[in-house]
Amino acid sequence: MGGRDEQDKLIVRSVDGKGEHFEDILEQHLSRRSFLKTAAVTSGLVVAATAMGVDVATAQTRPAPMLPKFRKVSPTAPEVDEIAVPDGYYAATLIRWGEPIFADAPEFDVWTQTKEKQEKQFGYNCDYIGYFPLPSYTSNNSTRGLLVVNHEYTNPELMFPGYDVENPNPTKTQVDVELAAHGVTVIEVARGRDGRWNVVRNSPYNRRLTGYTPMTISGPAADHEWMKTSADPTGRNILGTLNNCAGGKTPWGTVLTAEENFHQYFANLRGLRDGDYRKAIHARYGMPTGASERRWENFYDRFDVAKEPNEGFRFGWIVEFDPYNPKSVPVKRTWLGRFRHEAATIVIAPSGQVVAYSGDDARGEYVYKFVSNGRYNPRNREANFNLLDDGMLYVARFNADGTGEWLPLKHGFGPLNEGNGFMSQGDVLIKTRNAADALGATKMDRPEDIETNPVNKKVYIILTNNSQRGVGSGPPVDAANPRANNRAGHIIELTEEGNNHAATRFTWNIFILAGLPTDESTYFAGYDKSKVSPIATPDNIVFDLAGNAWVATDGAPSAIKLNDGLFAIPVAGSERGHVQQFFSSVAGSEVCGPEFTPDNRTLFLAIQHPGEGGTFEKPISTWPDRQGLPRPSVITIQAFDNRRIGQ
Repeated sequence: MGGRDEQDKLIVRSVDGKGEHFEDILEQHLSRRSFLKTAAVTSGLVVAATAMGVDVATAQTRPAPMLPKFRKVSPTAPEVDEIAVPDGYYAATLIRWGEPIFADAPEFDVWTQTKEKQEKQFGYNCDYIGYFPLPSYTSNNSTRGLLVVNHEYTNPELMFPGYDVENPNPTKTQVDVELAAHGVTVIEVARGRDGRWNVVRNSPYNRRLTGYTPMTISGPAADHEWMKTSADPTGRNILGTLNNCAGGKTPWGTVLTAEENFHQYFANLRGLRDGDYRKAIHARYGMPTGASERRWENFYDRFDVAKEPNEGFRFGWIVEFDPYNPKSVPVKRTWLGRFRHEAATIVIAPSGQVVAYSGDDARGEYVYKFVSNGRYNPRNREANFNLLDDGMLYVARFNADGTGEWLPLKHGFGPLNEGNGFMSQGDVLIKTRNAADALGATKMDRPEDIETNPVNKKVYIILTNNSQRGVGSGPPVDAANPRANNRAGHIIELTEEGNNHAATRFTWNIFILAGLPTDESTYFAGYDKSKVSPIATPDNIVFDLAGNAWVATDGAPSAIKLNDGLFAIPVAGSERGHVQQFFSSVAGSEVCGPEFTPDNRTLFLAIQHPGEGGTFEKPISTWPDRQGLPRPSVITIQAFDNRRIGQ
């Protein structure tokens, strides 16, 4: 996630693994379907659409209750700076960048911003949103709860006057503000008698996690030598969390926040001597060889790889903390692997084991899941607090016949041994990408959000895009994916064997091939393309009470020259694949973190980096206040008659 085009340039495509590229597998999978023996087709495109339609026929015979019912909004051009919601709905801004979240916090003043002020204010570039009901996680209260909001990254060119993105030379004050604007915000929110939501500023639950917040680390990598730095010889006391993209909620009421593009904050990899084995590992994760984009290394040695070679190993993890306890110490759970985590979606297997799905958001990277050894105990909350510290991490291999396996990233399994440089389980997890390469996992097109559908139990994998397909060294154009420079993305539907999320085998099929409906390469689960809304670069996904998918996008302006938005998509019945646009965002922004209240009567959305592409002096957006600077914000969407969203 992260909407700036530069983010795509920072991605390092996996080229040293043994796995086949997903596009190659998909071609084989579709071309082997038995009905194609009698099909009269003239192009690979027709083959792809027809083959995928076979899976749909069965799915469309199943009834789908509570299908989305609203008048879809029209897509808007990238220069449009107004949000759009369907007739009968209204949107309201809940909280903006810089708004105070404590009773004693100062009001926002962009001209006098400091680290100390920002630490008491809502952070920048809101992303994941998790709603936690009050007074307890076991409640279904839909009028009072906690919002946990991630802050993925900062846009200094929109935050500070005179900031030169072409030749960055920030002050220490600016760097300190940026570090404080990263991380996570916890706020109490309440719905008033008028139906509108407000932030409870004097709530004892309110909290900020930043790039300075003390954290600890657990699991097999916690005692690894590469976790130790000159400032922390124990390797267990970490400062901060960065590039928090999406996340997840646990059944025991804690939150998981995902560290994604952490590499961009580090600098000077070329300063590490060539014989140092750590140099190749950092390179596999995309560490810049020279100066970083933000120049934090000018003031903090920990971001200079040449000076602190191990600091980078302390990022790229899933972080767990308790939003109900503002004094809880966040923990980086190393059993869930180290990579550019987009999210961490938790589901309980029939055995009671805890399963966490996560994608590595980069071209040619992998899909993972963790399965705990311990069992979830619904009667003892604290008994679950360390379930993520013991289990096994798996990486997915998608087979050509529509099946797949989860391969264990276990020290000693296959090539994951000392002879190949994997000295321990901690070593395997610190070098998760290298381990997945060695096992021959399937390279995917930027796996982002991965969510489980509580109604049909299937897993939906968001593949945002791959602009290298059919270009240069990228995977070739083929009959199943005939789109060079594929910037529109896919959604994969995965079914675990026996609907058991702890299983090691699965089947899979294509649910959506995104893009303009007029593009012959698109596919919407077999639905009539003339009736769907255009959608591109899917990013986040959530499900309503009926099991309908709601998909947020990031990057549609570059892919199809339309603003990003939120789309409702039934996954079953005769309307399966009927993409309908529910929300359109503003100039320069992406849409993140869709989250419903338990009753589905309020939808929270994060509008990230409005006005990206402009500068402090020359903004291309003034949302949400219609004057001054654009400010990343969380909004609420509700129906005037208080019905469920989409109904």
